[in-house]
Amino acid sequence: MVKKKILALVLIGVWLISTVFAGGCVPTGEGEEGGGQWTMIIFIVLIFAAMYFLMIRPQRKRQKEHQEMITELQRGDRVITAGGIYGTVESLSEDSVIIKVESGTTMRVARGSISTVREK
Repeated sequence: MVKKKILALVLIGVWLISTVFAGGCVPTGEGEEGGGQWTMIIFIVLIFAAMYFLMIRPQRKRQKEHQEMITELQRGDRVITAGGIYGTVESLSEDSVIIKVESGTTMRVARGSISTVREK
C-alpha cells in the first residue's frame, strides 16, 4: 500500500516537472527576468526532499533495525530465515549462523538471511 502511494507521488512529481520544463508554463512578466527559474529550482528541491523522506529515510531505518537484530542474535533464539525456514539458533560465528530445524537437522545460513526473530 505504501509503495503504491510513493509511486503515485513520484509519477505526479515527474509529470509536474515535465510540464514545467516542456510546457514553459512558468509565467514571466516583462519586468522580471529569471524569476521563474527560482520557482522551478525550489520545486525540484521540494520533490527531492519528498523522495528522501518517503523512500530513502524509511529504508535506512529498516536496514539499521535489521542490522541491530542480527548483531543481537543469541543461542536459543527462534528465527525465520529469508527462505521461510523456521529454526532455533545453535551456534553463531562472525558471518554465519547454525540453526536447528524441527526435524533435528542443523543448517548453516548467512547471518544476513535471518529475517526475523520469533517470540519465545
